[in-house]
Amino acid sequence: MAELQHNVRMPPPKSLLMYLVRMGSFTSGQKFLNEDTEDNNLDIPEHASREQLLNRCNEELAHLPPLIKRSFHTLHGPPDSSQEVGTEDIPSCGPEAIRVMQWNILSQSLGQKHDNFVACPEEALDWRTRRWKMLEEILIYKADILCFQEVDHFNFLKKTLGALDFSGTFFPKPDSPCYYIKGNNGPDGCAIFYNTNKFELIRTETRVLEVCTCQSNQVVILCIFRRKLDGREFCVATTHLKARQGTLLATLRNEQGKDLLEFIQEHYDGRPVVIAGDFNAEPTEPVYRTMTTCLEPRLDSAYAYYSNRYGEPPYTTWKIREEGEFCQTLDYIFFRKDSLELESLLNLPREEDIGEDRAPSFRYPSDHFSLVCDFCFK
Repeated sequence: MAELQHNVRMPPPKSLLMYLVRMGSFTSGQKFLNEDTEDNNLDIPEHASREQLLNRCNEELAHLPPLIKRSFHTLHGPPDSSQEVGTEDIPSCGPEAIRVMQWNILSQSLGQKHDNFVACPEEALDWRTRRWKMLEEILIYKADILCFQEVDHFNFLKKTLGALDFSGTFFPKPDSPCYYIKGNNGPDGCAIFYNTNKFELIRTETRVLEVCTCQSNQVVILCIFRRKLDGREFCVATTHLKARQGTLLATLRNEQGKDLLEFIQEHYDGRPVVIAGDFNAEPTEPVYRTMTTCLEPRLDSAYAYYSNRYGEPPYTTWKIREEGEFCQTLDYIFFRKDSLELESLLNLPREEDIGEDRAPSFRYPSDHFSLVCDFCFK
């Protein structure tokens, strides 16, 4: 197979591509069809302030090191406008801005029982504490729209974010790899949450992405929102493309990207668009070019745009597994550049702050780092 991939110059045969599309992660194993029940007894008030929930996080995490600090950068400010932020001094976006967070939050079942994070202490992956570190990361950046992947504890997010008047939708993978792990908490999938005080949901569309008319195991959610301030409408979509490396898998991801764009074109109806996700693809892969050279809608990558096209950040995930260390850029926020203006964004953490054991860790709950951008209508 390695020799075949090395010599490929033309697209792979459709039969081989279809095999990869249908290939599950654990197809020879037994399925355990569990449901999302692990957080049913969680004591969260029906309504709470952001400060109250952050205090709860601090109580639950008092025995752990603090969350990695990061800096915000305003594109139209002076060169030294980046500021390292803590939980008390996060800059809020104005009423006319839309703050979007993109984050692969790491499936609990996969992270704890399959991904083999050899440098991460087992205690750092304990859901009873990791969930609060995850919630802290979400709360401190005050995003209006939250796009998540590898969600297998939707009820936890629904309860905690619901207390802040956020509403969300979840769409699981048809054959989630979590099903093949004993003791799972249900399937993993994608989710979008939004601030109901700021936006009205017009409708939600979902799709299982296809490759050559064959359904894959990857999904996309698209939400159309209306801003209550002025009635302006926009679309937000999130997805999580096929993982693993190799030429054939890169071809598969590119086909999924094409299907994703067709899905967007079918529903966005000329509105401003934001597409956030874990594309499992470096910027050198064909799917990145497919996304950034699309004529309708015309998309740009927020983080590449911020760096004046010098390129994407050097990493959005940095982890150590049994098979080695992986420092990669796989996560993106694409936006329709003719109708949205990028105002500011959250910088990636510095290497020295991540630490030698990389992520996840006691200081960060996922192997992917969150991306946060502020957009305004043009």
